[in-house]
Amino acid sequence: MKLAVIGTGYVGLTSGVCFAEMGNEVLCIDNNQDKLNKLLNGQVTIYEPGLEVLYLRNFKQKRIMFSNSLNDAIDFADVIFFCLPTPQDEDGSADLQHVIKVTEDISDLLQDNSKYKLIVNKSTVPVGTVEMIKSILMERGVKNFDVASNPEFLREGFAVEDFMKPDRIVIGAESEKAFKILRELYEPFVRQGNPIIEMDIKSAEVTKYAANSYLATRITFMNELANFCEKVGANIDLIRKGMGSDSRIGKRFLFPGIGYGGSCFPKDVNALIKTSSDKGSKLTILELVDKINKEQRIRFFEKILLHFEGNISGKHFAVWGLSFKPNTDDMREAPSVSIIKKLLEAGATVSAFDPVAMDNAKFYLNDLITYSENQYDALKNADALLIFTEWNEFRNPDFDKIKTLLKEPLIFDGRNVYDLEDMIEKDFTYYSIGRETIYRGKN
Repeated sequence: MKLAVIGTGYVGLTSGVCFAEMGNEVLCIDNNQDKLNKLLNGQVTIYEPGLEVLYLRNFKQKRIMFSNSLNDAIDFADVIFFCLPTPQDEDGSADLQHVIKVTEDISDLLQDNSKYKLIVNKSTVPVGTVEMIKSILMERGVKNFDVASNPEFLREGFAVEDFMKPDRIVIGAESEKAFKILRELYEPFVRQGNPIIEMDIKSAEVTKYAANSYLATRITFMNELANFCEKVGANIDLIRKGMGSDSRIGKRFLFPGIGYGGSCFPKDVNALIKTSSDKGSKLTILELVDKINKEQRIRFFEKILLHFEGNISGKHFAVWGLSFKPNTDDMREAPSVSIIKKLLEAGATVSAFDPVAMDNAKFYLNDLITYSENQYDALKNADALLIFTEWNEFRNPDFDKIKTLLKEPLIFDGRNVYDLEDMIEKDFTYYSIGRETIYRGKN
């Protein structure tokens, strides 16, 4: 098929590359010329494991191309995907300005085009957005088209795997023609039998928000439970294993920590809160999820403050991990940012290391902290090590070297990377989430 993907961000570039990998011809459209220049020179503009190899192969074979012209997309493609940003607005709602602008622009281009076009929204949008897109097109005299909803379910760090071998494909449409086109497009991705689920458009739009909000709720429940475990002396890791072995619950999204972040969960939870409130059917549980998630970061900061008897002015902290999760350079809503800012406000200084996210971190933290060349450089003369992201390279470090570089063997672990018995044996003071605190020489 000939496809156009409008927007070459995280979802757009991954989608375009993976569609091309299945033999489709893909034209990606973006109005950021600097980004296009990099892509046209063979440079992938996002960090995502496995993406660069596929990109270079398909770019070389000319199955994926790039342009800044929407007119090129109209002339080239039979199916046009919207992969546009829908950032959180001040009131928590999804900002649809990019979706509206592109819809209006292509409406003008489609007025004199009699060839059938299928417009597919992949952006995460509130229920009713596809209906709005369709109305704009009709009001401007566009004919012979369909608009469908095809939400993405890509995990950062696993996006290529998720796209190439999806758990399911969700398609919301109104015509059998639209269903047939998208069914044909996606069938190569589900050869192992995972379902293509067809539904009405509004249900498809809600499905994306519902999935992300439910996963955010699972994480938040485990964080609340972890806080309870600290009070009563239980171990959240053992409880997680006991819960996860129940087939009705499953093992995923049961890890406690310092709260969820990224480009999806915070934005989608708040957008669903806003939409449900606007429609007079409040989702109170999600309001609490958002509140508790923000409080979890404060609780971690307060652990640090309490250890130092309420005063960290003049203290220096080493940070391992800045991105909101491993295997991505995404800093959007990363818990590290809010905790680091609280440390700085309290008079502390910070040196940090992240394998891939330090350039992006500078957008949020500027030069307020020191960025280290490697994980051990960050430790020099630090009063404690703070772990914010569970990168694999942090899992089995040289603990003797850590002891030598820190002023004292003190770790605050926001991701439960280390085993409690190991920390006792290695003689660290060790704070984690939902487990007992290990005090050096006292366990």
